[in-house]
Amino acid sequence: MEEFKERGHQVYILASSLETGAGGYAIEGGLHVIRAKVPKHQNVGNIKKGISNLLLPFAYRRALKKHLPKDIQFDLIITPTPPITLAGLAARLKRKYKAKYYLILRDIFPQNAVDLGFISKSGLLYRFFRAMEKRMYANADHIGCMSQGNIDYVKKHNPGIEQDKLHLLRNWQKPSPAVNKTKQELKEQFGLKGQFVLFFGGNIGKPQRIENLIALAKYYKNDNQISLLIVGRGTEFARLKNTIDDEELGNMQLLDALPRDEYFQVMQMADIGLISLDERFTIPNLPSKVLSYFNAKLPVVAIIDENTDFGSWVQDDIKAGFWNTIDNFNTIVEKIEFLRSNKEFSAQLGQNGYDYFCEQLLVENAYQTIMSRIDDEVV
Repeated sequence: MEEFKERGHQVYILASSLETGAGGYAIEGGLHVIRAKVPKHQNVGNIKKGISNLLLPFAYRRALKKHLPKDIQFDLIITPTPPITLAGLAARLKRKYKAKYYLILRDIFPQNAVDLGFISKSGLLYRFFRAMEKRMYANADHIGCMSQGNIDYVKKHNPGIEQDKLHLLRNWQKPSPAVNKTKQELKEQFGLKGQFVLFFGGNIGKPQRIENLIALAKYYKNDNQISLLIVGRGTEFARLKNTIDDEELGNMQLLDALPRDEYFQVMQMADIGLISLDERFTIPNLPSKVLSYFNAKLPVVAIIDENTDFGSWVQDDIKAGFWNTIDNFNTIVEKIEFLRSNKEFSAQLGQNGYDYFCEQLLVENAYQTIMSRIDDEVV
């Protein structure tokens, strides 16, 4: 949205309150921001999260009614998933303003919840959310998908959808400034001098399957020259912390989420960026944390499922790392050891990821993709 503003568009953002009970209208970074008072819906249990997401559109509508100027007119409505519960509100605004509706599809729900065992495909909840998903696709004028695998999946499972709505919209990120310290200096600063550091950052929830990270920590438990550094938060944070203590995994450090600049600085000391996904997924996921790894020039080792095209994208298309499933754990370890022993090759993988990031994954790329779809339609 900052990119839209900098290119001369007038932008209004409707978002959740930063703190429980807070809300209202404010100018934030030059953007018009309306924040709705909503129940807590991040880092909470699945039931609370589900209820909160169902209540979101009602809270958002109240906030709009209270704070949005009556005479304003919009040309474009943009909303991402998750959650799909806001798609109905987006469709309502589309009709009211006769605007175009652009959907950023980052989450294929409710199938991902079925894959993880949260809901049953034969149950009422699934049918309710599946109907909502179909309406969302029908109402959107354009649907930006993270990968070709996403596009193919949506087409296959939604044969009634207008095919030309779907197109590729890669994830995006602003580049982070270089850190004026060497990897060795950073490791010494954080008590990891002489260590080969495996880094995992971002959300720590069910989809990330922390058991994969624990398996690596256990394998390297008696190797005093390799460490795992985990930075983030999520529903599995407490369980991971308890496992580290109970299993006495001294080679695994767990830090709470950090501000963006600090997070990037900590990441710069790493030697490998880890990706972990639950092997039960049948939908193609594309973890956004890999953009930070590319930005930091980290080679990637991904422990993922066979249904996503993320692994082939990183390994074959970009040549920025390796992937495999947890069933092939020995192969994963072999790749880690290979990178550990081949610093020049490891650096080349990191450079490949960085080059791709600079060419394809910047905010301006996403802006141009969106505008190329709606430029001729918005007057």
